[in-house]
Amino acid sequence: MAAFLGPERPLRLWFEDEARLGLHLPRYRRVTARGVRPKQPFQPLYEYYWLYGAVEPKTGESFYLEMPTLDQDCFTVFLAEFGRHYAASINVVVLARAPAHTADSVVVQENVVLLFLPAYSPELNPVERLWLAVRQQIDVFDGAVRTELEALREHVAGIVRSFTKSEVARLTGYNYILDAVRAL
Repeated sequence: MAAFLGPERPLRLWFEDEARLGLHLPRYRRVTARGVRPKQPFQPLYEYYWLYGAVEPKTGESFYLEMPTLDQDCFTVFLAEFGRHYAASINVVVLARAPAHTADSVVVQENVVLLFLPAYSPELNPVERLWLAVRQQIDVFDGAVRTELEALREHVAGIVRSFTKSEVARLTGYNYILDAVRAL
């Protein structure tokens, strides 16, 4: 194992998750008189895309890729791009047991090791907090962001780019994770 890692191939711990982002954004409550139902036009638009993300809680470094769906083919593309981008290290990726992650057809790069969280435990994945922070910053009152998928993509990309490594580390750096990394 030591020869596999070596001084030139450090071990890095990442957490991965996906977020579905689309035009069916929440509308906030409206203030009206008692007994009066607020009138608000609402046309559900069901266009969406998936944002795949991997985060290293220790450093706050992150890697994102937009994909059209959450399936084994898109996940394989994500892993290939992720493995290529971080080819100089061995990357342990902790993730949920979603069917797209556990499918037999998923191809895992040689420098990527998948480690699955227990079933039904999203609270253990710190990337969930990152997605919450992204969703809280989406401007749901911007008409273009509400009705045009490309405008939403650009808006979310701007939000993601605005996060500094220290902000990502603060959001995702759970104590149990940082303690485990120090123990390695």
